[in-house]
This record gives sequence, structure tokens and C-alpha cells, in this order.
Amino acid sequence: MSVIDPLEQSNPAPGARWIDQPVHRLWLDQEGLRLLHFYRAAALPGGGFAPLDSHGRLAEDAVADTLVTARHTHCYSLAAMAGVPGAASMAAHGMVALTDLLRDAEHGGWYQRAPAPGHDDSKQCYIQIFVALGAASATQAGIPGAHNLLAAVLAVLEQHFWSAETQTYCESYDRAWNVRADYRGANSNMHAVELCLVLADVLDDPTWYDRALAIGERIIHRHAAENDHLVIEHFHGDWREWRECNAEAIEDGFYPFGATPGHSCEWARLLISLEAGLGAVDREAPNWLFYDAKALFDRAVAVGWETDGAPGMVYTVDWQARPCATRRRHWVQAEALAAAAALATRTGEARYEAWYRRIWDHVRDVYIDTVHGSWVQELDATLAPHADEGHLKADLYHAYQATLLPPLALTPSLPIAVSQPFGGPVEGRGPE
Repeated sequence: MSVIDPLEQSNPAPGARWIDQPVHRLWLDQEGLRLLHFYRAAALPGGGFAPLDSHGRLAEDAVADTLVTARHTHCYSLAAMAGVPGAASMAAHGMVALTDLLRDAEHGGWYQRAPAPGHDDSKQCYIQIFVALGAASATQAGIPGAHNLLAAVLAVLEQHFWSAETQTYCESYDRAWNVRADYRGANSNMHAVELCLVLADVLDDPTWYDRALAIGERIIHRHAAENDHLVIEHFHGDWREWRECNAEAIEDGFYPFGATPGHSCEWARLLISLEAGLGAVDREAPNWLFYDAKALFDRAVAVGWETDGAPGMVYTVDWQARPCATRRRHWVQAEALAAAAALATRTGEARYEAWYRRIWDHVRDVYIDTVHGSWVQELDATLAPHADEGHLKADLYHAYQATLLPPLALTPSLPIAVSQPFGGPVEGRGPE
């Protein structure tokens, strides 16, 4: 029996998009609830959350992890606003650790994990951004203490990380803020764009769109667009491209060599949402937001999807667009399907709907663990658990958002959108 490639099918009939179908929306809801239930086990008795193993168990020596705690606080705050009983208490559990245990009372800012001898005590922009995201969502959800936490972390970001001169965020400092790293990263700035979109809504302050636009203009429209829409991930402190960064560590989980197709998809979704957000406040969005978003996604799937002969999206490609790190990371697939959904909503083009269906089918067949729960998060090119992190199911952020984003309009951002009832066809298409 021949298999029909979904990208070669004729255009779906009007109203035939999956996200218009009650069964698909029900399936997304059920998968989201399954994830929320699984990660309740990540809560630590003293506050905060830690990574789970592949069976959903905490390590015996588990300590609160700031990134995991912030992401769980964000997700359970979203769930509370969506009407999930018990989610607010989980968000509050995260707030306990973010307010006290994980915060540097002496120098300010947030550690990467609960302080312990030998732990890295540097201050990472990426971490502060997610603390702010968790606090912003918790503020919208009415979690006690969240408003004060948000004000505190935004003050740290403004004082130490935001550069008015370059209109971007710096990467890291030592604990006492004496030494700033001579490195700038696209990843932390990408999540800063995500945060800016949320702050524009939660704080009802559209000036945050200006900051998001400035970051995207530099990293995407200035650098990625000139590089055939392969995103440059690493830069020197003066924003010179650093293409050879970690050339000897191509599998690095946070600073890999080369371009990351999953980040291209994530950028594409954020640019589409930024375009819609600007339109919602009667601001003219520059044309490059839409065209670069399409180009980023199209390039990502062209260079990353099954290009090494194995199913799914590779982790990285080199500067000749050849597969480099071929591990399969769950978040890459999650961001690809979320971007496909956003582009399908924005454009109405059937090819993005076809990608959306293809990627969800792949995720269901390969990543969703129907035995132990959650998603398998790290696979190698043979789709076996990756030796480095295949034993972990760290957090629910990417997978849970993948169940929330597709049916929603392109704006407002998640903390506002999840609390608003919706029904019928998807709305929110940006300007043509």
C-alpha cells in the first residue's frame, strides 16, 4: 500500500483544518491535562520543582532547579487560568522557591539552582528571563506574591542585562555582578522576545513591543536574513558573529555549534505573534516580520526535517546546511508544530496545515510516552533514548505550550488568551 505524503495532498477543504475540529481540540486538551498531571510529581517538599526521570520520579538528591521551577510556575499559572483545579496551588508552590530559596539575597538575581557547594553561581540572562515569564503568568493568574516578584526580576533585567545601546540583552555575569561575559546569545534574546510579548499584555504596556521588535530586527532581520535564514546563535560581546563557537562541542545542550532549526521555528512563531500584537494596538508592523517568519520556517524544515535520513527534525546543521548534531530533541518538534499552526492561521496556506499534521503524527508516534507519561525528551538519530539526557523528562514547558497555542489567535499572548473562552474557527490572522 502506498503512503501519501501529506505535503503532496491537495489543499484541505474550507473548514477542514485540524484546529477547527472539535475532536482535535479535545485531543489537545487531553494531552495538556496528561502533562500537567505527570509533572505534579516534580514538586519538592521545600518548594520549587526539579527534573523527573523517564518514569516520572525525582532523583534522591534532587534540588530545586530555577529554570524548571520558573517554567512550571508559568505552565501551572496558565492551567489555573484555563480552569484546571489544583493548578493554582502548583503555581504557588513554584512561587515559594522563586521568591526565597532560588533568589540571591546578598547580591540580587536568581541562581541556576538551589545553592550548594560546587554549583555554578553565575547569573544567567536565560534564567532571569524565565523567572520573569513565570512571575508574569502568575501575576495574571492572581498567585500571591507574583506581582512583587515580577517587579523585582524586571528590575534585575533592566539594571544588569538590558543594553540600551545595542537594544539587546547581555548573557551572563559572575555572582556579584563584577564580570560580564564577553558573549551575546540569540537564545536568551529569543526568549526575551517571548517575555516582551507577555509583558505587553499582562502589564498593558505596548512599549514592550518596541523592545521585542529591536531584538528581532538585529538577530533575525540583520543577521539571519543575510545568512539565508539560518539563525546565528552565538556572538562576541560586541555583536560580531561567532560562527565557530563550540565547534568542538556540537552536541552541547544550550550552546551548540551551527544553526538550530528548532530555534528558527520558535523565532517564526514569535515574529508572527509580534506582528499581530502590533496590529492589535494599531501600530504598523514592518513587512519583514511576516516574510522573515515564513522564510525561517521554510528554511528550517528544508534543512532539518529528515535530512539525515531519519524521522523528525535534527538538532543542528552546519553553515553549509548539513546535519550536524542529529539528536532528536522533543522541544524542536514541539516548536515546529507550533510555528506551523501560527503560519497556517496567518496565511491560510494548506502547506502549513500539512506540516502541522505531519509533525503531530510524528510526535504522537515517537515522543508521547503512553506507558510512563509525558514525552520522551531526548532521542538519538535512531530514535533511541539519547545517552546524555534520554533518561530525563525535565519539564513540561515546550510540550504543554504545544497543546495550548494552535487553537488560539495570534494575539494576545498565552497568559491572557487561555482565560478567554473561544469557539468556532480560529481568528487572529495578521495583516495581509
